[in-house]
Amino acid sequence: MRICLITPEPGHPLLAAATALLEAAGHRVESLDPGAGGAAPADLADVYLLKARTPRELDLARELERRGAPVLNSAAATALCQDRTLMAESALRGGLPFAATRTYGSLAAWAAGAPLGGSPLVVKSRHSRRHDLVARVDDGARLRELADAWPQEPVVVQEFAPNSGWDHKLWAIGDRVFAALRRSELAPQGRGPTRPLPLAELPPGWADVVRRTGEVFSLDVYGVDLIDTGDGTPLIVDVNAFPGIRGQAGAPEALAALALDRAAAALD
Repeated sequence: MRICLITPEPGHPLLAAATALLEAAGHRVESLDPGAGGAAPADLADVYLLKARTPRELDLARELERRGAPVLNSAAATALCQDRTLMAESALRGGLPFAATRTYGSLAAWAAGAPLGGSPLVVKSRHSRRHDLVARVDDGARLRELADAWPQEPVVVQEFAPNSGWDHKLWAIGDRVFAALRRSELAPQGRGPTRPLPLAELPPGWADVVRRTGEVFSLDVYGVDLIDTGDGTPLIVDVNAFPGIRGQAGAPEALAALALDRAAAALD
């Protein structure tokens, strides 16, 4: 099989390990970086793995899909995970445990007339990206501080859900689920290192929530950040297309197997 990675970082640990497994089995793996001027070749690969999300990279994925190539994840699913408004709408429509979400065109405009009640709020950039805005707001002073720093930022606003301060980082590759714990970026202590978490220690039904998320968002390789709001009740706080999934035993093998399965299915 011929597998192509659409990414500016083919040396990412997950991709590099999966590549080594595929090449050891006699398959051909290549990479394509649209940001460096890479374009789709005339002859298509058997499957493409889209670990990228810039407009140029998504345009390339759409072109490949138009030409009949399987792309994991699809361009549409990847783009959906970048818009937190559409993410919330899709999750709630699909019956997933996701926080009610309000959207505002700019943080400054909302802050100018926002009546803050007694409950803390979480304010996030509408468009998910590196170094975006994710902050807890407890009072007007904090809101004004954020509005001064991010005045034109489109944002989503959610009620803060009391929790343990730990994010359950859950990832899926096909049907395989992997798990870890990491302090929430809203925690006063800061994030700190990611801790391994055996699946057997997850509250009952959480792995099913992850798989259901994949179905709702039409994702093949994805991450779901969950918090425990009490007695094992989950709340989804984020969904990511093709995250890093670092340090998870069996993840490279699962990714290599998924790529081959999808390539074979496309040939049938």
